[in-house]
Amino acid sequence: MQKKIKSLWVSTLLMSAAFCGGAYAQSVTTPTANSAVATPDNALLLTVFLKHDQSRPLGELKAQLAKQEFYKVFPPAGIEVVSWYITMGIGQVITLRLPASRLPEVNLALENTAWGSYRTEFYPTYDFKSIALAEHNKAQQVQPAQ
Repeated sequence: MQKKIKSLWVSTLLMSAAFCGGAYAQSVTTPTANSAVATPDNALLLTVFLKHDQSRPLGELKAQLAKQEFYKVFPPAGIEVVSWYITMGIGQVITLRLPASRLPEVNLALENTAWGSYRTEFYPTYDFKSIALAEHNKAQQVQPAQ
């Protein structure tokens, strides 16, 4: 369990470095068809908020997305879409599962195709469900002191 948590922290740190090292991410000119796949040791979840530009009509936004080939490029091939919701008043909320090494590819796909129609926000996360459930089950087994 500790090894898994350590791997998740390393993945999160790698992703943070990718965000902080904007010059490096920008130097990547062409995303490649990366064959890396998400595994328990390298996966991270990335929640993406695509906030609508509410100063423009929806038809105009859709036309811009089509012109920029948003749906052709995003998500990049092989990136798992965990969920993709419309949140009224906000826009789209997408959760992706990907290996940390493919983060620059996802970033460029959004920069090249979503900007102009959306303002973007990113929230790196990791799957805590199994850890929380284990803690819950452990707490349920503890008898209160009398």
